Amino acid sequence: MKFLSSLFILLLSFSCQPESTSDYDADLIIYGGTSAAITAAVQAKKMGKSVIIVSPDKHLGGLSSGGLGYTDTGNKSVIGGLAREFYHRVYIHYQTDSAWKWQKKEEYGNKGQGTPAMDGENRTMWIFEPHVAEQIFEDFTKENELEIHRDEWLDRETGVTKENGEITQIKTLSGKTYRGKVFIDATYEGDLMAAAGVSFHVGRESNSTYGEKWNGVQVGVYQHRHYFDKNISPYIIADDPSSGLLPEISADPSGENGEGDKRIQAYNYRMALSRHPDNRVPFAKPDNYDPARYELLARVYAAGRDDTFEKYDPIPNLKTDTNNHGPFSTDYIGKNYTYPEASYEERKQILQEHIDYQKGLIYYLANDPNVPAVVREEMTQWGLAKDEFTDNGNWPHQIYVREARRMIGAYVMTEHDVLGAKSVPEPVGMGSYSLDSHNAQRFVTSDGFVQNEGDIGVHAEKPYSISLGTLLPKKEECTNLLVPVCVSSSHTAFGSIRMEPVFMILGQSAAAAASLAIDQGIPVQELSYADLKVVLDKEKQILTQKK
Repeated sequence: MKFLSSLFILLLSFSCQPESTSDYDADLIIYGGTSAAITAAVQAKKMGKSVIIVSPDKHLGGLSSGGLGYTDTGNKSVIGGLAREFYHRVYIHYQTDSAWKWQKKEEYGNKGQGTPAMDGENRTMWIFEPHVAEQIFEDFTKENELEIHRDEWLDRETGVTKENGEITQIKTLSGKTYRGKVFIDATYEGDLMAAAGVSFHVGRESNSTYGEKWNGVQVGVYQHRHYFDKNISPYIIADDPSSGLLPEISADPSGENGEGDKRIQAYNYRMALSRHPDNRVPFAKPDNYDPARYELLARVYAAGRDDTFEKYDPIPNLKTDTNNHGPFSTDYIGKNYTYPEASYEERKQILQEHIDYQKGLIYYLANDPNVPAVVREEMTQWGLAKDEFTDNGNWPHQIYVREARRMIGAYVMTEHDVLGAKSVPEPVGMGSYSLDSHNAQRFVTSDGFVQNEGDIGVHAEKPYSISLGTLLPKKEECTNLLVPVCVSSSHTAFGSIRMEPVFMILGQSAAAAASLAIDQGIPVQELSYADLKVVLDKEKQILTQKK
């Protein structure tokens, strides 16, 4: 009897032990914490699927909550589905008096990109503070009971298991494994896609690759004001090549126009600055600050150019979404080429270099005597917003990865699709922004002056459809993966597609396709577009321009 009693206690103790917390299963595994990841998860849950978001990020929303509050929208009429719901929630938030802590609503000005920030007729708002966006993504998470594992980083070396062309599970560096029927890579970098053996491209294709005009090297092409419009010496001692180059200038040749290279457009941090005295943090002097690295900017000022504050775009509550502008600004040109395929440790170092450069730049603008007094005086009115990014020293938690890997998938979008020269098959969403690339290099011209290269801004005359095939790997490479961020496109086409509303749209459409493929037990490439279109129409995705 004593033996049976002891056995009962032993069995009871085992039954009370928690299940293993290192192995997880779901219908759909989404890797990433971007806006696309959240819309994908919400759509899958709406279609009755179990979902786990495996996010290397602690904060949800990527750039949408990481400082890019002055939304690059293009034609807003083609933004539907959950993306439009996001911007509707922004509108609802700013209708409340409590939303206007540092500024009266009527003093805001309602300035957006080509249209009012607040669209009362359509009950949408396109301009917002970072913490407002993050809260909306958290609301989506709570309302839909999304399971999110944060700060989980894919083991890029051995963490993807494939059988017969399918991903069966992924493993993170913490040792957790995630098994799923279908996977979505919703990262800006495309790490899961690459680790799964899917083809991709980094850098600019040659124009001959897809018969394009605006790809590859573009020396002498100036479509914004992000170039040196005066002859400025690149040398430490002006006009003396023997003195060496100033910091932030490459000694490499620029390359021939139209040829491909591994250069990618520059990254920066979209700073949330405040000019309210009670909500600003003065620009601190970085530990490794060296004013000499900004001598090139001093020469720009000396040459008579001063449009420093052109892209201090207003967002509510006396704040800005501060972006790059001019020939020498927050874009850290030429310093990100290795980022897409770099290790986590190497990326961490690259990010720190970008932070050091940009923090040093804003300190320089506010303090250095080589900066015009009018600029210094204006800069002292600004500081980092005290109520943004509060766990990161008020600095954005997400760098602007304008471009990294791009999948080479079932259909490759090119500038011909974006500019309307081709009819796009099987549309799953729309884009409308210009072909938009920031500079990719800063070099010395044959005349011995400094110049930038890579800035492109070719307007699309009308919105364009984005093909389902841009989300799908080639069938022979992987049959249960969709990629709504690092989509299959050329450098120039991606320059238009790469906008946050579009990523939300494509995330939702990717999840709809994934859910149907799970229901039917088929590879994602075999999904009937007619079946998918029924779902997308129901979800109010806009697939083609209305006539």
